[in-house]
Amino acid sequence: MPKKSKAATLLLSVVLILSMLVSACSGSGSNAGTSGPAANKGSAENSSAGGSANDVNEKEMELTVAFLGLGNMQEVGLVQEEISKITKEKINATVKLMPIDVGAWTQQVNLLLAGNEPLDLLVTSSFFNFSSQVAKGQLLPIDELVEKWGPGIKDTMEPAIFSSTKIGGKSYGVPSVRDTAADQGFIARKDLMDKYNLIFDNVKTFADLEPIFQTIKENEPGIYPLVQRSQAISVTVDLVRGYIDTLGDTPGVLIVDNQDLKVVNLYEQQIYKDALQLARKWYQAGYIMPDAATTQESNISLVKAGKGFGYLSNMKPGFEAQETNVTGQELVAVRLNKPISTSDAGTGFMMSIPKNTQDPDRAAQLLNLLYTDKDIVNLLANGVEGKHYTDAGNGLIKAPEGGSNYVFNQWQVGNNALAKVWEGTSPDIWEQTKEFNKSAIFSKALGFSFDSSPVKTEVAAVTNVNNQYKAGLESGTIDPSKLDEFVSKLKQAGLDKIIAEKQKQLDAWAKENNVQ
Repeated sequence: MPKKSKAATLLLSVVLILSMLVSACSGSGSNAGTSGPAANKGSAENSSAGGSANDVNEKEMELTVAFLGLGNMQEVGLVQEEISKITKEKINATVKLMPIDVGAWTQQVNLLLAGNEPLDLLVTSSFFNFSSQVAKGQLLPIDELVEKWGPGIKDTMEPAIFSSTKIGGKSYGVPSVRDTAADQGFIARKDLMDKYNLIFDNVKTFADLEPIFQTIKENEPGIYPLVQRSQAISVTVDLVRGYIDTLGDTPGVLIVDNQDLKVVNLYEQQIYKDALQLARKWYQAGYIMPDAATTQESNISLVKAGKGFGYLSNMKPGFEAQETNVTGQELVAVRLNKPISTSDAGTGFMMSIPKNTQDPDRAAQLLNLLYTDKDIVNLLANGVEGKHYTDAGNGLIKAPEGGSNYVFNQWQVGNNALAKVWEGTSPDIWEQTKEFNKSAIFSKALGFSFDSSPVKTEVAAVTNVNNQYKAGLESGTIDPSKLDEFVSKLKQAGLDKIIAEKQKQLDAWAKENNVQ
């Protein structure tokens, strides 16, 4: 994230979101009485048939925008007032910003969509019941609305990303403009790299990191050469994630380089077995901390405290500056995979128009402003100048003295490339990000979202087995010889049924969207 004071919040946000994947994707039965997506077709499409903005916007209204309230939202009212001054002039509407705490997100959004309270724009995600919301008719198809009121939105991102939100041939969300691709690599403290004349020039594979790890181990007692990000994001996970599309949760994955739609069991793939062996080798060599399978300390806290040298991670343009800010240590990185865009690259965070919008046309006009109006985007992303940030020179901005009571995780909403860039980040970060996204290898399942509810019993049983083996195996603590036992117990718990269900849904999605 191109903002110094947001980096720690961003990291925490990602961890929280990952921890909610299982519950968020399980669906809700409380809205079963609502109709399917076809029921709303008329209201959305007829509203945009003819008529100018002046005709449509004759009546002033307040438009409500709901999003994840990650960060510091104490002064969201001030930002709301400034945005409303612009929207009142442009579309005759004021804006009500509705941040929702991540812990209450699924329940509160379900209540909003099931009720009649006005809700005009909503952050949606494949992590948070998007496909279920579409199936229940809680979101409007927006193709014609966007074509009429925001035809330029599609030019703000890669065409494949823009089109990835289609279900049944219709779009129900617009992806936020952010880093929609990721590459994998290793990032480490620059002071220790320099101290021992270590360079990344000859590091072409993860195994090539070993001489660097050995140097740190021999010369810096008390500093672990490699710390994993968390129990959920282990060393092994980071070793394999640059090659696979997880298709949501569970071990059923696509091998991205294969460019096919064959769902396979990750734990039976050679790439996973090799990663386990490498993690085990590093653990036995003392490169990984002894309690890696049980520690609650994160990579950030360990590096910040001077206990960690570096860590594996997915990356993006500006990643070194972001992690330098959050760890308090100057860091340098080496990238070891090509960027990939997986199934949730577009659907991970979107803006949708709910069925209980007061006016689909006006909602679509506000949606357009979130992708085209730099003043609105910057207010939402960074707050009010002089209050929440100050000028840092050279076109950059910085935090005010004493910090800010408005810190918003902008990656979830709109066209972030229009926002001002924070000090410490390259001024051309968004040009870099655009090229980075464009260079990615796109998964053939881009836009697919797995609904685990048909196999929720098996998912629960598999989760129990994972809890017994996964952290130990993937941190290198347990010998990889236990993998066969792990897989056997997973199959007894219903793993094959989960993979079969995922393949069934993927095949249906591919047919529906003409993907071969």
